[in-house]
This record gives sequence, C-alpha cells and structure tokens, in this order.
Amino acid sequence: MKIKPKSIVIVGGGTAGWMAVNSLLSSWRDTVKITLVESKDIGIIGVGEGSTPYLKQYFSSLGIKESEWMPACDATYKAGISFPDWSTKAGYESYFHPFFSKLDLKPADLFFHNSGLRRRGVKVDALPNHYFVSSQLIELNKSPVPKIDLPFDVDYGYHFDSAKLGRFLKERALKLGLTHVIGNVASVETSVDGHITAVNVEAQQSLNADFFIDCSGFKGLLVNETLGLSFCSYKDSLFNDAAVAIPTNLASHTEVPAQTVSRALTNGWSWKIPLTSRWGNGYVFSSDFISPDSAETELRAHLGLLDADIEARHLKMRVGRLNQHWHKNCLAVGLSQGFIEPLEATALMLIQFTIERFISSFEDESKSDELTKADYNKDLNKTFDGVRDYIVAHYKLNSRNDSTYWQACREDARTPDSLANLITIWDNGGDFESALKQQQDSLIYLRPSWYCLFSGMGRFPSTSIEDTQSVPAYRAKEYCQKIAKKYFISHQTQLEKIYQN
Repeated sequence: MKIKPKSIVIVGGGTAGWMAVNSLLSSWRDTVKITLVESKDIGIIGVGEGSTPYLKQYFSSLGIKESEWMPACDATYKAGISFPDWSTKAGYESYFHPFFSKLDLKPADLFFHNSGLRRRGVKVDALPNHYFVSSQLIELNKSPVPKIDLPFDVDYGYHFDSAKLGRFLKERALKLGLTHVIGNVASVETSVDGHITAVNVEAQQSLNADFFIDCSGFKGLLVNETLGLSFCSYKDSLFNDAAVAIPTNLASHTEVPAQTVSRALTNGWSWKIPLTSRWGNGYVFSSDFISPDSAETELRAHLGLLDADIEARHLKMRVGRLNQHWHKNCLAVGLSQGFIEPLEATALMLIQFTIERFISSFEDESKSDELTKADYNKDLNKTFDGVRDYIVAHYKLNSRNDSTYWQACREDARTPDSLANLITIWDNGGDFESALKQQQDSLIYLRPSWYCLFSGMGRFPSTSIEDTQSVPAYRAKEYCQKIAKKYFISHQTQLEKIYQN
C-alpha cells in the first residue's frame, strides 16, 4: 500500500516550483511538511507567457479568483492562437486555433462537413476562422468570458507576466505556512539503494525529507546530475532549440486582443503576446539553420526595432522529456522533466498535469508503489508525446519554400507513426473521423483542434469541382458573430471589470 510522504523538499522556485508547492499545500499542508529551497543566484527562464484553458482549472482548484491574480500578473484573456504565414495556400495564409465550447457545436458541424467535402475536391470554404465563436470574438475585439452565467463552461486561457505569476504564487505559499529556504544547493546525499536522503544548502542546514521534487530547470540538479535519468530527445522531430525575446511597450489606451499571434518567420516562428503593461515578443528558431545574432536581427526587423536600444534575451532549449518523471523518491516538474516549444502554450498545462497526477496517485491504494510509478510515467510520457505530435504536425503541414529550414521541417523531420497515419488518411480522403477515434488513446488534442490544423493549413487537393452540397460559410460566420455579440463584452471592458475588483 502506498504511503503518502511525511515530508517533501522542492528544489527550485520559478513557475514550476511555485505552482507545484501551491497544489501540494492545497491538498496536503495539514499532514505533510513541505519545504522549498530557492537559489538566490539563478534566475527564472520565463519564456512562456500564455496558457491553455487548463490554467483556469488550476486557479479554481486553489480557490483563487481572477480578480486576485490577474491584476498582480498584468494578465489578459486568451480566446485562441492565430497562425499567419505558415501556409502559402491561397485563402489559407492565416488560420485561428480556437478554444472549443458548446457554443460552437452547431457551426462546427458545418465546418467538419465542409472540410470533408473540400478533402474530396469540392470547392467549398473550409477555413476554420469562419466556424467558431472564438474567431469572431477576436474580430470584434471581445473577451472570451461570457457576460452571463451559461449552463456550461466556456473555455479560455490567459496571457501573463511569468515572473509576476511566480511572485504571486510565492507570496500565497508563504502565507499558507511554507518553509522557505534561500540558498544554493551545494550537494545531494543518496542512500545505498539510490534514494535521495538530503540536499545540503550552501553555508546552511542539511534538508532531509521522504520525498524530493526537482524544479531546478534545464539543469536538473536532482534528476540529471544526481540520479542520471535517461532523456528522450525530440530533436529528430522538432528542430527548434533556441529563442530570443524582446519586450516592447504597449501604447496607452491600446485595446489589446484576446489572442496570441504565432507568425512563421524564415527559420522558425515569432510570438506576440498582449499583457496590460507591454507586448511579449520572441522568436523560436533552430540554431542549425540560423545563428542567434541573425535571429535577433530578424526579430528586430520584424518588430521595427533595428535601431532601438532594447535589450534582447537569448535562451537555449533542450527539447524532449525524461523517460522516468517519477524515479524512486524523486519527481521532476517543469523544465527538469522536459520541454516542448511554446507554439501551443502547453508548458504550464504539463506542469499542472504532472503535479495533479502525482497527488491523485496516492488516492488509489490498490496499486503497489512500483506499479503506481510505472503507470504514472507511462501517462506522463503519453501526454508529452501527444503534445509533441500536434506540434510536429504544424511543421509537416507547412507549405513554405522560402528557406531550407521550412523544407527540412516538412521533408526531413521524423514523423511519429500516429501522426503519419493521420496525414495519410487525410490526404487520401479516408475516414478521418475513424482514424481520430482509433488513436484517441495517444492523442492529447481533440477532434476540433486536428480539423483546424489540417484545414487551416489548406491541406486540400489543388483541383476542385463546383460545390452543390455545402452550407455557405457566411451563415456559420453570421451565427458565430450573433453569439459573440449576444453573450460577450469587449476585452477592454472585461479587463477593467476584473482589475477594478
């Protein structure tokens, strides 16, 4: 029978550490002694400033209201992600990946139907932007938060300052009684059987515990340097391994959109994220195809900042995951366990899943410790690999020919078998619905997301016959606009409402 640890030491602050400790305190603070040791020297990576709708569940589970955390983190709402310039297909140069809700059921059925017709060569409109309420929220500059209570949830995400989010969660944890140690870990002690027994903090005490959580970032102080756990690289499928970030000022009285923009550039893609205090901008690229200096120059040119004296921040990324996220009495959370480029803003979702699944694993007393760990690692690996497959699909489906980078992403990157099967069935006009159902155990993204990606990229036959069967897209768009106007207020008004509260 599994026994919940009586004491836990978390190594590392940052978003991963502070998210983990808040979840643990929420569930176990009355029965488990929790300590977090934070280096005074090591900074926070903090590339990601966007989320999936999963973050909304995180704050709800902790009982934290939007009016508490959003103003503290310069946060805005997020209805989805726009992907301009990934495709060169006429009419499909940009598409929007929405967060799906029950409001979309009626128009989305038309979208799935028309996408099927377009795959079979019928000349119909299959651009996802015209069939989802979230797309029209962006066109109308609306917030994704309904102005009245609906009998179902409407999913949305957030944009935020990651450093401020870390500080907010840190302050909350300290108020809840967290034992907080500031200092660098000088050494780690292990037992004969390989379990960690203590971490020794420089010029301070030795921290003993039953269980240890590694939130030390790419360094992986416990899982890499101490336990030497094996790493599964995604480099053969995802070529990007670096990023450069440059924040820019937000002009006063600017009405920011509730969307992230992920625009394809010559050797990667740029992000543009709206906060209430600034724009977050960056360029994710492959150092095999462009140097960091050239990438910075391209980003500055893209932002109109070639002559501006604004500092750029360069980052290296190790893309992939551990084979074992939970090994003996140690759990890896955040960058120490793995990383996938933030194209779909999945970093915090993976942190959440990692820690929430860990906590819930102690509720099933029928499993042995070893079986629990094996199932846990299997689930985590499936989740990481499922996210990877969806990200890889963006690159495999691109139609750019302006650089060797984009050609290599399309032609040379290893395609996971499950993704290769979906592409083949889509291209051959096969039963895509059945393929999605057959692979649902390995797919993290659901039906609407896969349709939006394939259709949004314009992955259709170049020749087509005249339409005699479709429902005109303008009817779906009008329906979505009507819903957007009826149930949602402007993004700016919603932000003012939250910030004033």
